[in-house]
Parts: sequence; C-alpha cells; structure tokens
Amino acid sequence: MKAKYKRILLKLSGEAFLGKYSHGIDTDICVHLAKQIKGVRSLGVEIALVVGAGNIFRGVPKSKEFQMQRAVADYMGMLATVLNGLALQNALENQGIPTRVMTAIGIDRIAEPYIQRRAIRHLEKKRVVIFVAGTGNPYFTTDTASALRSIEIGVDALFKGTKVDGVYSADPLKDKNAKMFKKMNYMKVINKKLRIMDITAITLCMENNLPITVFNFMKKGNLKKVVCGQNIGTLIK
Repeated sequence: MKAKYKRILLKLSGEAFLGKYSHGIDTDICVHLAKQIKGVRSLGVEIALVVGAGNIFRGVPKSKEFQMQRAVADYMGMLATVLNGLALQNALENQGIPTRVMTAIGIDRIAEPYIQRRAIRHLEKKRVVIFVAGTGNPYFTTDTASALRSIEIGVDALFKGTKVDGVYSADPLKDKNAKMFKKMNYMKVINKKLRIMDITAITLCMENNLPITVFNFMKKGNLKKVVCGQNIGTLIK
C-alpha cells in the first residue's frame, strides 16, 4: 500500500480510550490505537494527533452539573487530555515509536510546550507528535484545536476517528434508517448543524481548504486504508 498523504493529523475523541470501560482509560485500547498508528508510520507518513478527554471529564456538561464556571471546567478538561496523551505516548513507545507530547498549557515536567517550529521539526524527524490541552484557552473545543494545529503544521488532511463509519443524517446507533454521506461540503455540514465538529473547527478548515475525513477508527486497518486514499468514511471538502 502507498500513502496518499505525507503529513496528517488524527483527532481522537476521549471516548476512543474507553474500550470495555464506561469511564477512564483502557490500556488494551491504547495498544490497539498504537498499532494502527505504527502501521501508517511504516508507510513514511508524518503523524500528529490531538486527543480529547470525554472519557475522563467534559467541560460543558460538568460546568452545568456542578454549577462550575465554564472556564474552570474547560481547564479541567484540558488537563484531562494530558492523561490521555501520556497513556497513548506510553503505548506508542512500547511499540518502538519515538513520540513527543506537546501541551498548550505549561507542564514542563511531563510535556514539551507547544511551539510550531519545534512540532514541525519533530515530525520531520519521524516522531509522532501528540498535542494536548486543546488550544490552551477555555471556550474552544479539541475539534477546534485539531483544525488549528493542522493548519499551523501544514498537514495534507485532517482525519477524525470515531466509533461509526462516517457522517450520518441521524445517530446510526439510535436510528436504523440513518443515511451515511460519502462526500459533503463544509457549508452543508454547517447548515445542517451536523455535530461532526464544532462550527469554529469546520470554518477554519473551510477557510484554509483543509479536507476532513470522518471514519471508523475502531476497525482494524481502517486508518491505513484511509491514509492510502481508499473510499471509506465521509470526506468533507
């Protein structure tokens, strides 16, 4: 198989780390994720990742549930992404893959500060780079962080790994008549208010002509297939 892209960014939600658990991090899932990433790296692809934290802490729901200030809840969510990033780094390095965790919030004992040129240099040296702590600002999601980092480091495509096969007209886990879209444009996503990524993230990608592919990351081999240009998932451009 030959890769279609030289440099990619993969966005993984916190739910991707759940596995057999309802909360927290499943180490078996981390190994599964690492093996898929290793397979793509073997094709010579430069790989960056952004991780969410929904398996540990969700800022917006928690701010309402606990009457917590939104900014405080968002910062807690950012810190939770660091836990996922470190777990994934450990799994990748156990597979023999050099990895760097770069954070938007200063935690210099355990992760490097995010610096654009340094991130690009890591990628050029074939290190996998994991971006954590979102954008470092409250009120912005990790989807927005993935779009922003993709543009900053000059990736060829943004991939969003999910538990379903692509973008549907309704939740396929609840509606058996939900229709999957193979291709969409950015404005259709915005106008239909499809919750693939937030509007800020979609707008950033649209303004910078960055294609997004939403696909089922949990199926073994899917990441390699989509990076090689096979027609799986939903392409937004």
